[in-house]
Amino acid sequence: MKGYHSPQVDVRVRLNTNESPFAPAEGFREALAERLASVDWNRYPPRAAEPLRAGIAALHGVSPDNVIAANGSNEVIQTLLLTYAGGNGRVGLFSPTYALHSHIARIVGAEVVTATRAPDFRVGAEAVARFAADERPDVLFLCSPNNPTGTVEDPETVRAALEAVSDYGGVLVVDEAYIQFTGRRPGRFTAVDLQDEATPLVVCRTFSKAWALAAVRLGYALAPSRIVAEMHKVVLPYHLDVMTQEIGMLCLQHAAAADRRAAAVVAERERLAEHLSGLPVRHWPSGANFILFRPSGRDGAAVWQGLVDRSVLVRDCSSWEGLRDCLRVTVGTPEENTLFLEALAAVLR
Repeated sequence: MKGYHSPQVDVRVRLNTNESPFAPAEGFREALAERLASVDWNRYPPRAAEPLRAGIAALHGVSPDNVIAANGSNEVIQTLLLTYAGGNGRVGLFSPTYALHSHIARIVGAEVVTATRAPDFRVGAEAVARFAADERPDVLFLCSPNNPTGTVEDPETVRAALEAVSDYGGVLVVDEAYIQFTGRRPGRFTAVDLQDEATPLVVCRTFSKAWALAAVRLGYALAPSRIVAEMHKVVLPYHLDVMTQEIGMLCLQHAAAADRRAAAVVAERERLAEHLSGLPVRHWPSGANFILFRPSGRDGAAVWQGLVDRSVLVRDCSSWEGLRDCLRVTVGTPEENTLFLEALAAVLR
């Protein structure tokens, strides 16, 4: 196997890892220092991160028993797959999608079965129902907005997937790492809307994107209490250190700031999309903090290198299945985005 890898090079503009271009709220560092001053460093942290889970539960209007927190949503996914597919289970997903879903599944010893997305990179209700019924995966993944395509699935697709896995006793996981960038319009759909105690649905979220905490590694999942209880049997004791828990609880006090950051990113994403429409590239609609695009009649890897030569780093997806010559640009600050557009225009000239 090859490990998960995102090339890092020394450039002026780094737009390849989907981080927030903006820092946490003003005063965050000072408030954190004050909280950490009262920590008993010789004691273990709350074993199941109960105070943090209570804060996350309050944010979503659920019980703390419906929340599990971990070191990034990747650890949530790892724990879930160990619990429900480890050793000899089966994991289903739709390609192209987030590479770590299949990577972690193989690490825990599960069989990975895949289906190909439609040309517009959506899955669709009929396709997901048919795939689940035919393959019967123990864990079925939907990523919405999908990484690296930015695709947002219709509610009907999520409902069809949930109905299909419920018929044979599987678990549906909807990865919503980028959900804040779909906009907070009234009536916006999230898979959380479909959750209850009887439904085998897990929704994964992260603090790395809109919450601007990529350096911390904090994620969580919302799920029926019986699923959370099973995952707590598998996760390592005291897996979430006290600093991470304190940072998470502090950040929850600034939810409005996270919304403002997301809105600023969405505005810049739309500006990027508008300018890309004037260049010889194809780009796909995105509900995330990045845009997938393909240079017209040009080798994607060569364009990537041309951007690096101009001190701009984006993600090279050109060798990924179904993404020939495609590149993915993370939305940065207005200044970074302008430099990217200028560099791309120069490369494509």
